[in-house]
Amino acid sequence: MPNELQIKQFRYSSDNFGYIIFGKQFALAIDGGAVSEILAFTAERNLSLIYITHTHSHPDHTVGARRLMDQTGATRLTPDKLMEDEAVALESALVKVYHTPGHTRDSLVFHWNSFLITGDTLFNGTVGNCFSGDLSAFYQSISHLCSFPDDTVVYAGHDYVEASMQFARVIEPENSDIEPYLKKYDPIHVFSTLADEKKVNPYLRFNTPELTAVLKKRGLAADTAYDRWKSLMSIE
Repeated sequence: MPNELQIKQFRYSSDNFGYIIFGKQFALAIDGGAVSEILAFTAERNLSLIYITHTHSHPDHTVGARRLMDQTGATRLTPDKLMEDEAVALESALVKVYHTPGHTRDSLVFHWNSFLITGDTLFNGTVGNCFSGDLSAFYQSISHLCSFPDDTVVYAGHDYVEASMQFARVIEPENSDIEPYLKKYDPIHVFSTLADEKKVNPYLRFNTPELTAVLKKRGLAADTAYDRWKSLMSIE
């Protein structure tokens, strides 16, 4: 297929993930902290790394950018540029870019075909902290991601799966989908589908009867979707 792109996940700094999106000749690095591994991969595939960018501006996601630029001559795409263009052209394909403020004000996600790189906006099993302080924007961002097809594959910025499922059990101890979700977890290649997330991730389940009942039992606001979102985000 002329627009077929592939993805490669790289783990670095214990639980961080970075990614290469690549075609037959060219590649885009997102959160490129695994510098040596990325360079080895592109060399092995005879790929030219032409773009480098980030899901957001936290240092653990921008680390390695200068080294990659110096060694490959790749262009760094800034959040402002990506928000303006709303896409990155790679070979004959377009990687769509969506602004998803909440975790940070400059948070972005990258989407093509059935794949979604979500950074620290949406993790496999949880969501990021609202460091921006804007819970309303975060709610809108998560609501937008929930609108993607259920077979969308989520590639996140960190591996928090086991800790996330421990928390999910605290919130919904009777949720029978948590154990199957954990059985599919592979630390070598961490991903899930939105369908998976809607079964176990409390922050995508805020409109379900089960989560509504949990919030009411805890004496938390649950009248509207946004009330439920804020209440979930307040649980520690």
